[in-house]
Amino acid sequence: MPGPAPDNTHPPPPRSQNFGVGVLVAITLLGLALLIALNPNGFEPKTVRIPYSPTFLEQVRAGNVSAISSKSATVSGTFRTPVRYPSDATTPASAFVTVIPEFANSSALMALLQSKGVEISATAPSTGTSPLLTLLLFFGPVVLIVLLFVWLRRSGGVGGAAAFGRSRAQRVEPSGHTVDFDDVAGIDEAKAELTELVDFLKDPDKYRRLGGRIPRGVLLTGPPGTGKTLLARALAGEARVPFFSISASEFVEMFVGVGASRVRDLFKQAKEAAPAIVFVDELDAIGRSRAGAMGGFGGGHDEREQTLNQILTEMDGFDPSVGVIVIAATNRPEVLDPALLRPGRFDRRVAVQPPDTAGRRKILDVHTRSVPLAGDVDLDRLAATPPGMVGADLANIVNEAALTAARRGHDVVTMSDLHDSLEKLVLGSERRILMSEEERRRTAYHEAGHALIGMLTPGADPVRKVSIIPRGIALGITFSAPDADRFSYDRPYLLGKIKVALGGRVAEELVYDEVTTGAQNDIKQATELARNMVGLWGMSHVIGPVTVIPDEGQLPFPGASDVSPQTQQLIDEEVRHLIDDAHEQVTHLMSANRQRLDSLVEALLEQETLEQDEAYAAAGIQAARETPALM
Repeated sequence: MPGPAPDNTHPPPPRSQNFGVGVLVAITLLGLALLIALNPNGFEPKTVRIPYSPTFLEQVRAGNVSAISSKSATVSGTFRTPVRYPSDATTPASAFVTVIPEFANSSALMALLQSKGVEISATAPSTGTSPLLTLLLFFGPVVLIVLLFVWLRRSGGVGGAAAFGRSRAQRVEPSGHTVDFDDVAGIDEAKAELTELVDFLKDPDKYRRLGGRIPRGVLLTGPPGTGKTLLARALAGEARVPFFSISASEFVEMFVGVGASRVRDLFKQAKEAAPAIVFVDELDAIGRSRAGAMGGFGGGHDEREQTLNQILTEMDGFDPSVGVIVIAATNRPEVLDPALLRPGRFDRRVAVQPPDTAGRRKILDVHTRSVPLAGDVDLDRLAATPPGMVGADLANIVNEAALTAARRGHDVVTMSDLHDSLEKLVLGSERRILMSEEERRRTAYHEAGHALIGMLTPGADPVRKVSIIPRGIALGITFSAPDADRFSYDRPYLLGKIKVALGGRVAEELVYDEVTTGAQNDIKQATELARNMVGLWGMSHVIGPVTVIPDEGQLPFPGASDVSPQTQQLIDEEVRHLIDDAHEQVTHLMSANRQRLDSLVEALLEQETLEQDEAYAAAGIQAARETPALM
């Protein structure tokens, strides 16, 4: 049985589209009419302005002027044969314009024109602007502006005036969700916190019959790349409800009131689609604390504050039966306004922290599901190597390894591909630049100084790799990493990191009795560690267990300080004492092990890159580690 005939008819275009086409046509016609009125001679043959004498008189005497028309002292006419004037003109002109001087003999000119058979005519002097030109000049622009404004009002669209205050949130329908909780790994605690939200959106009566009320807002906090946005998308995919996603910075415009209007429109759409989820990323863009002289905002204070007030109003006015949940993400919760964090708005705060070794292993399983792996790939070893890495870093490692394998012509991703991508992410890309032998040797002493102090300092992170191959902006690298994840640091460990940072500079001082700019980043790292030990972590007997480094989010404006000058001087003296004491100990330790330093340098100059076992063997030190390291 044949199916129904195909419908070849097309629906008529929307009314606003037809109106827009009409406006464009009207604008085009008005513009063309205005052009013609302003330049009525614009479509005539090419005209050239020539002098009265000798060019005009010579052309008349030669019989090359066919007709002229005068208007006061101005004479225009046409040539019988086009004339190239000036002589270097690209194309000849068939018409001309000239001006007759007042002292010219008009009787002799008239006799000459008549003898050459020139057709003569005249135009009366203009008494004013033509009515058409007057009408177009005065009313044309007004008509164009009115038509354009009406079109913008009726057309809507992204650029329409009517859409300026509308929400720009991206709406994803339940059928469009491609992410669920199976795609989220390594943050099981945060995922468990959101499980009951899914259950509420699927079966709200289960909680309401016992008087329970679902949190109106959930604030996801944590470092960048830990999976806050992915967790919100997975929540919407698991609950199978509409998902409105927007960045907080999209609310703010230069016009006061636009952000508040967009907030109202966003929550209106969410309530109409309830149950639904509203996800606001980077909430601190508009949710900064309003306390202090400048409200923490700087420029655009009124617009940001009105936008924040509107969000507070919308969340506080939620009807618990509506079924709209607001999820926000930020990596700077300390700068948020307290009104956002009170019960009734963001009732629940979920910390999304970097994963541990087991979590990184699960994340690698998720990201390698669609990647063919070789038999030599050891994901357990890969997961144990980069402590502190987040999900975004691991995804980048896997993706870079796949690209590397494809570039090398591999059919599967090998352990070598993963190792190289890990090095590229952590250490930077190799740069093969030409260095002099003296600069190579100085770089080798610098990196060997870092490595040797790391090997000799009790409690310091094991040295995993030493290289004098330039990477990024560095001429060499020394990579150290702990055997397992660390979640707190004691004073000896931090002092060890300061000593390792100073090792490269001390080696240069010891060997060359001079220093270079290569220690800039090392000095910065050591200084920041010492300052945090003194003013943030209470590891100074002089300062005591007092926080004297102000939190940026609690200051009235950038650069302010709530520390007295006397305390600031004590901080500076303590930081200097820690650095000087560490420098002295490193110098003594390096001098006592100069032979190990030289041996390590010679191995580096010969091989350029030393892995962990090779580096410890070259220095004559027994390597102690609990787990195999990939780097």
